[in-house]
Amino acid sequence: MATAAATPQPKRNWRAPREEQPFLFFLMNTPAALILLGLVLYPIVYSLYLSLHSYNLRQPGRFRFVGLDNYTNILGSEQFWTAAQVTVLFSVGSIALTLTLGTLLALLLNEKFPGRSILRAVMLIPWAIPPVVNGLIWQWILEGRYGLANGVLVSLGIFDTPHAWLSDYTTALPVLIVAQVWNHVPFVAIVVLAALQTVPEELHEAARIDGANVFQRFRHITFPWLSHALLLVLITQTMVALRTFDIIYVLTGGGPGKSTTVLAWLTYVTTFNFLDFGRGSAYAYILALTTLALSIVYIRVLWKRGELAR
Repeated sequence: MATAAATPQPKRNWRAPREEQPFLFFLMNTPAALILLGLVLYPIVYSLYLSLHSYNLRQPGRFRFVGLDNYTNILGSEQFWTAAQVTVLFSVGSIALTLTLGTLLALLLNEKFPGRSILRAVMLIPWAIPPVVNGLIWQWILEGRYGLANGVLVSLGIFDTPHAWLSDYTTALPVLIVAQVWNHVPFVAIVVLAALQTVPEELHEAARIDGANVFQRFRHITFPWLSHALLLVLITQTMVALRTFDIIYVLTGGGPGKSTTVLAWLTYVTTFNFLDFGRGSAYAYILALTTLALSIVYIRVLWKRGELAR
């Protein structure tokens, strides 16, 4: 039986043809680039410009260049360092609790058990709630006379009388941390859970054969593998904690006294209560530079660990 001769197939070019239209490319993208520059870059540059000037709306005729005076005055004030201490306490407390609880929740949800899918869906509810609504919920829970927390504690006999959680100097900051953690734990759990599902099971199996217990497997396999995911949540949670404003605005307003006056709240008060836009912009830049410096430290410490683990 005669076979048909194989006819040569034309060579297919899978690459998209290169368009030699540089002018059209720039023309089509210029509007988007201009909008991006206007919405993002202009406010950043203008706020830096304001931070180098004396600009208070209560004294509009005294707009003048002062160089770094706003920064040096802020760094030399007791008010700034008091707010910085509160910011550190709030940030360290909320970040440590959020990462710990989020990681434990992710480890739990990575296991197989009945109802796991429902629990994964329910877990997302706190994260879906806007920060202002989250603050209103916790305001209702912690209200001095009719709040849910006092009702439960008094009915159980733990407290004899209702406690003013938000107006007590010693409890205002801890309850703010709890409210912040409740809102952000689901985000950490989702990121860590996604990373956990990429850990090769062969590594755990080999460790079990070598006699490693569950804590040794977590320390030497799981934790190094999670380094990049933890780096991501550490950076994002640090940014969130340093800039937290909504929940403080709703729950305590920076009080009682200065117990919950963080740097973000001080920036708001300086800018919009005292109408000092120059000093307020300097506060904002100090916060931004602090966040940037911490992010660089996180990357230098954790990034290489993740590479070595792989």
